Amino acid sequence: MAFMGVDFSSESLSLTALNGRWYIHLTNFPMWLKGDRTSPSFNYKITWKGGREVLEDRVEYWQKGKNRTIVGYDWPLDEHNRTFAWRGKGLLWLLESRWEILYMDPKGQWAIIYFRETLFTPEGYDVIARSPTLEEEMISEMQRKLSDLKISEELTLIS
Repeated sequence: MAFMGVDFSSESLSLTALNGRWYIHLTNFPMWLKGDRTSPSFNYKITWKGGREVLEDRVEYWQKGKNRTIVGYDWPLDEHNRTFAWRGKGLLWLLESRWEILYMDPKGQWAIIYFRETLFTPEGYDVIARSPTLEEEMISEMQRKLSDLKISEELTLIS
């Protein structure tokens, strides 16, 4: 599979590599840039649904002093676990989005994700990391990788 000139055909990820909490640090996603939703994170947990191994996906953030959560499931769309379809849980089942892991650092501590446009959201990018805080050196490394991938959209540091 190739996206924007990047070939992941030989780079598979196990769902275990995604399991756990990831903090959003760099983004161009309007939901995180408006300022009323802070400290966003993705919380992945491997589970079985419809006879398949999928990720339960809990997006957590703070809004007006309260912890908020959006829950859904990420269904792998390729054998490399790089491309996913998200479906909301409960009433949110009507909503679907597609996303891809464009890059994961060799130590599995941060990743670049691309979200496709939906009826309700524009396309965009998030750079996520295992740590809630980042050192300047890691931010520079992330920005270099964004440049290497020819991602020219401006991403804002939100952490």
